[in-house]
Amino acid sequence: MRVTSISSVPAVERSPSIIGGAMIIGGTIVGAGMFSLPVVMSGLWFYGSVAVLLLAWFCTLHSGLMILEANLNYREGASFSTITRDLLGRGWSRLNGLSIVFVLYTLTYAYISASGSVIHHTAQSLGWTLSSRAGGLGFTLLVAFIVWLSTTAVSRMTTLVFGAKILAFFLTFGGLLGHVQSATLLNLDHGDNHYWPYLLVTLPFCLTSFGFHGNVPSLMKHYGKDPQRIRACLVSGTLLALGLYLVWMLCSMGNIPRDAFKDIAQRGGNIDVLIGALGSRLNSANIDLLLTFFSNFAVACSFLGVTLGLFDYLADVLGFDDSPAGRFKTATVTFAPPMLCGVLWPEGFIHAIGFAGLAATLWAVITPALLARASRKRFGSPRYRVWGGTPMIGLVLLFGALCAVSHLLFVFGWLPVWR
Repeated sequence: MRVTSISSVPAVERSPSIIGGAMIIGGTIVGAGMFSLPVVMSGLWFYGSVAVLLLAWFCTLHSGLMILEANLNYREGASFSTITRDLLGRGWSRLNGLSIVFVLYTLTYAYISASGSVIHHTAQSLGWTLSSRAGGLGFTLLVAFIVWLSTTAVSRMTTLVFGAKILAFFLTFGGLLGHVQSATLLNLDHGDNHYWPYLLVTLPFCLTSFGFHGNVPSLMKHYGKDPQRIRACLVSGTLLALGLYLVWMLCSMGNIPRDAFKDIAQRGGNIDVLIGALGSRLNSANIDLLLTFFSNFAVACSFLGVTLGLFDYLADVLGFDDSPAGRFKTATVTFAPPMLCGVLWPEGFIHAIGFAGLAATLWAVITPALLARASRKRFGSPRYRVWGGTPMIGLVLLFGALCAVSHLLFVFGWLPVWR
């Protein structure tokens, strides 16, 4: 942001706060998707879940940094389409573009579905009557207006909502932590101690739950070509998300027995089902209310971050300018299709999160690694290079391939699922 002095004092250059960028990343990651984690990871249970979340955080953080490395060689505002087409060719760019649009549209639909479910549950707790469709539609229109305004508006709103979410998080999970039972957390009350057969099925969900990669070009557009500040945003935002995930897994798996998650999964695993299960276990109206408000903040943060990434990507691909009229056209293309799906199928949250995993392996993990390799060959990475060299690129590619294979095996019913 440039501030021009009207006096004889030279203009002062101010860079946006790192906190704002970290909140965009953390807010994008920690959203409604976190409510699917205890359900899909209940077979693996607590210690295995911690190990997989650490692996997913490490690989997705470095794939995001690889996007930054390649992106720095292009103009500010250049998206995946521009970078991938130039470095990897038109064929790969089209495939990557389809995967980006599929994932971001799918996640946008998932959050419309989740927002409708959460707002409906909130209205019920307050004694009001509001359908899931109406709640999701109204909330989506509000998010569309904020995204239409500017990236700065999204950053400020995300900072505000994320701060409220953290406050609600500690109020809620402070109570939940006090009720954690070690026997429940360690699964001592049940004879079934087979965990690792359920490892592979968790990988695509963990990958999707660390999805922030569409926001890396947006951050460079926001901060300029300042790799250290953008890297600080990525590291801080992803670490914050990881910490919140670990506390959430501790609270949920320390209060709900492993066998009880089978019933939650069979009922669709939606947010209101999980909140209801926790509330009934603790028999606490206050915790149920706090969980409800926290879920509202979680959906709002993730919704804003994901749609900002989709908005900027579509603007670059379709060539819409940054004027109010151009942003309105981009907002229409961004929100209209998932809104229609949200009206027709309002309860598709957990299914949408799962299907986003396969495509996410391509554009959030595999493509970034290939971009970093191609960028180093052509430009030599003069501004910034991710540490680890070729072995790090290989590790990220291996993680992406494993997630893709796991999701395909899951779709065909060839993986054991804790249900």
